[in-house]
Amino acid sequence: MPTALDRVQVSHFVAEESFARHLDDLDPCSAFRSRFAVPCGNAAQPNVYFVGNSLGAMPLATRTMLMEELDDWSTLGVEGHFHAKRPWYSWHEQVREPLARLVGAKPSEVVAMNSLTTNLHLMLTTFYRPEGNRTKILIEKGAFPSDIFALRSHVAARGLDPDVHVIEIAARVDEWLLDETDIEAECERLGDTLACAVLPGVQYRTGQAFDLARLTRAVHAVGATCGFDLAHAAGNIDVQLTASMCDFAVWCSYKYLNAGAGAVGGCFVAERHGRDTSLPRLAGWWGNDPTTRFQMSDRFIPVASADAWQLSNPPILSLVPLLASLQIFDEATIPVLRRKSIVMTGYLEYLIRDALRGHAELLTPASASRRGCQLSLLFKDNARARFGALTAAGIVCDYREPGIVRLAPTPLYNTFHEVWRAAQAVKSACVS
Repeated sequence: MPTALDRVQVSHFVAEESFARHLDDLDPCSAFRSRFAVPCGNAAQPNVYFVGNSLGAMPLATRTMLMEELDDWSTLGVEGHFHAKRPWYSWHEQVREPLARLVGAKPSEVVAMNSLTTNLHLMLTTFYRPEGNRTKILIEKGAFPSDIFALRSHVAARGLDPDVHVIEIAARVDEWLLDETDIEAECERLGDTLACAVLPGVQYRTGQAFDLARLTRAVHAVGATCGFDLAHAAGNIDVQLTASMCDFAVWCSYKYLNAGAGAVGGCFVAERHGRDTSLPRLAGWWGNDPTTRFQMSDRFIPVASADAWQLSNPPILSLVPLLASLQIFDEATIPVLRRKSIVMTGYLEYLIRDALRGHAELLTPASASRRGCQLSLLFKDNARARFGALTAAGIVCDYREPGIVRLAPTPLYNTFHEVWRAAQAVKSACVS
C-alpha cells in the first residue's frame, strides 16, 4: 500500500534542513534503524554511515541469536544437530524462503553457501561448457576484479587462452555507463561463439542498475547461458530472478544484506536447471539428496534443487547474522524499501547536483530505474583530499580509483536528515 513518502516527488524537494526532518516523519521504515548497531562514532556529532554498499550495519538480534547457538553447542554438543533450538542439520533451510523473497525466486532456486567468488566458480563449472565453436564468455570491462579472475581461470583450466576467449565489453569512449543496447549488439556479434555471459545486476563503481530480463533475452537469443553478479543488487533493488529467466546468479551478504564481514554468500539456480540432475557440477556430501545422504554411498545423487551445488555442511555461526537481517527485510519488504530508496537517493542528488558543477561528475544514472541507492562522484582534482574532507566531517563513505567517492544511503537504517548532513559535507568538500 502506498505511503505518504511514496507520494513525494522531485518537484516537492526543498533544500532546508526542516524538509529533511519532514521526510523522516513520513518514513514508514524509520523504526528499523533501532534494530541495527549503526556505527556512529562521536556521540556529540554522530557519523553518517553511508557505506552499507561495502559493509552493512549489524542487526542487533545477531548477538542474541549467536549466544543461543553457542549455548546449544555448549550444552548439547553433537545432539545440537537435531535438538538445538534451531537444529543445525536443517539450519540453512531457515534462510531459504526469506532469501527467495529477497531476490524474487522460488525457495528451491536459492541457497546460502560459501562466498560469491566460490559460488561463481561452482556456477561456471556447470554453465560454462565450451564446445566446438562455442567457447567465448562475456563480461563487462571494469567488472570487480574477482569476477575477471574467476572467468579467466576457468577458461585457462579448459585449455583455452583467456586473452582470446574472455570477451570484455566496455562503455563507449569517454563514457562510464554501459549501454544495454551495446551488450545486445555484442551478443549478436558473438552469435554461436558465445557460451556464457556473466553480467552485473548493479555496477559496483558507478551504481548503474541493469535490466536482467532484457540482458538474459539477448544472451539466450544466441544460445548461450546467462548469469549475474548481484553483489550490489541483492537487498538494494527489487530483483526478480525467476521472472528474468536467467540461468544463475551469485551474490555476497555482507553489503546490503548486513550479514557481517566475510559473510556466507548466496546462489540462484533456475528451477529448470535444478531439476536436471544430470548437469555437470562439482559435488560434495551436502549437495547429495538428504533422503539418502546418511546411507554413505560413494555415488553422488544430487537433490533436485539449488541445494545440489552445496559442497559442505553450512557454517551455523556465520549464517546467524544473515537470518537476523533477513527477518528484518521480511518485515520491511523490498518494495517498500525500494520506494524509500528512490526518494532518498533522489533527494541526495537534488541537494548536491549544483555543487558538483565544475568539481565532480555524477557517474550514476539520473533515472531511478537505472540505479540503486548509491551515488558515485568522480572528482576532477584532489579527489583524495576531498574524500578526506568528507571523512573529517563524519561522512563514512568509500573511495575507488580513479577519484570516485561512493555514497550509499541505505533505506533500512539511514535517515533523510543524514542525507541532508552528507549533502552539506559534499558542498563543503567541493569548494575546499
